Amino acid sequence: MASLVGSCAPQQTGNAILIDDDDLGGVVASSRGPEAGVWVIAETTDLPTRLNKIVVTDDDGRYLLPDLPKASYSVWVRGYGLVDSPKVQATPGRTLDLQATLAPDARAAA
Repeated sequence: MASLVGSCAPQQTGNAILIDDDDLGGVVASSRGPEAGVWVIAETTDLPTRLNKIVVTDDDGRYLLPDLPKASYSVWVRGYGLVDSPKVQATPGRTLDLQATLAPDARAAA
């Protein structure tokens, strides 16, 4: 589950991630709360070559995927003890909060 909210400021204040027109950013949370140290992956095939960008969330579950070329991206979460999240379609210039799902057992974990 993800939510999209528009934002256009390039700085970060408090717990909020503020982005500009070529960024995607937000917070990753699970049933435990914000998820620190998980990967957020953005991938597109809309460009002449496939582009993958991976960042890691901070201690508050925040992430920022900066300087993305204009395209449609599949964005998802991967981390230890988690099941890969469903891929969500997004374009730069948006806040995208992502929901992480805890793995039911070690075998299901990413």
